[in-house]
Amino acid sequence: MNPRVSVIGSGNAGLTAAYHFTMQGADVCLYGAPGFDQPLTDIEQQDGIRALDSFNDVPLTYDGFQKIDKISRDLAETIAYADMLVLPVPSFAQEPLFINMLPHLRNGQIIMLMPGNYGSLVLNRIKKEQGYADLDLTFVDAISIPWATRIVGPAEIAILGMKEFLPVAAFPASRTQDAIDALQPVMPLPLKPLDNVLEAGLENINFGGHPLLTTLNMGLLENYDGQFNYYKDCCSVSTAKAAAVMETERQSIGKALGLQLLPELEAMNALYDMECKSVYEVNRTSETHGKLNSAPNSASNRYITEDAAFLLVPCYELGQLVGVETPMITSCLHIDNAYNETNYFETGRTLKQMGLNNMSAQEIMDFVN
Repeated sequence: MNPRVSVIGSGNAGLTAAYHFTMQGADVCLYGAPGFDQPLTDIEQQDGIRALDSFNDVPLTYDGFQKIDKISRDLAETIAYADMLVLPVPSFAQEPLFINMLPHLRNGQIIMLMPGNYGSLVLNRIKKEQGYADLDLTFVDAISIPWATRIVGPAEIAILGMKEFLPVAAFPASRTQDAIDALQPVMPLPLKPLDNVLEAGLENINFGGHPLLTTLNMGLLENYDGQFNYYKDCCSVSTAKAAAVMETERQSIGKALGLQLLPELEAMNALYDMECKSVYEVNRTSETHGKLNSAPNSASNRYITEDAAFLLVPCYELGQLVGVETPMITSCLHIDNAYNETNYFETGRTLKQMGLNNMSAQEIMDFVN
């Protein structure tokens, strides 16, 4: 009997997950929420999902055609389909989606968030507040999605590349290996255990590049409508220096919490099988990222609305808790607040949202472990 998995979300990563999990031999149910279900209609009309063998004249791997076992617009039906539920959705969608899922969930199910961005802690808080404290779920936070991928046509995707492995952690942390054992058969790449979901949030590689490079290049991005290669064209010698300062702040916070965070350069080289000597070289030479000839064209792009709000804000708050100054992170957030006329310090993923407010650093580490 094939393993079963429900993919909840029908964006770029959702369709790619449904395609690749099926390629791995899993039976997949793909769910799209009302208003976001056009990709489902496309799949029904095309009788499956096609991954292209080339894009922008660049040859691609993982091409083919896969017929998906079940297409669903019914959340209860989707949750009943499998014990493994994978949510490749933006961080801001995790909370409302989970609230709608709660009445249909059952003991023993695994909920994997890609990317996690501390989402497991938020969903655990919601589970208790909504009166489901006794519901036995295992949450899994991945540091990101496995692929660089895009929907490029009706039921058509271009998988531009895939990481060598995907670091993950479960909440509670004692269940990480059991969760990996359950999920690994459907995943197209090795899952690597991290110590806890706090480490998973701090290890998200989007932290160092996306919000800062987008913020520093906003004039270029808006005036040229993002029509260039983001990684090559937005990373310069000077912006790389600013990113290095931000990386120092992340490392200092990790050290203060007793975590051994992988340096960004080392992580990028390992995840994408490279031997670059600097993050600047990574951005300028990565074959995976070099295939992506598009960039954000406004401050409303997820590189700020998600990566600043859900990665920089928790790092800032953890820095405040452990007494680590974060001038680069803080400055980036202030500029992003001005861009989007908001206050990410209040609306981003705060310790309070994670259910960690009023805890000391040691109490937080004991809680996630």
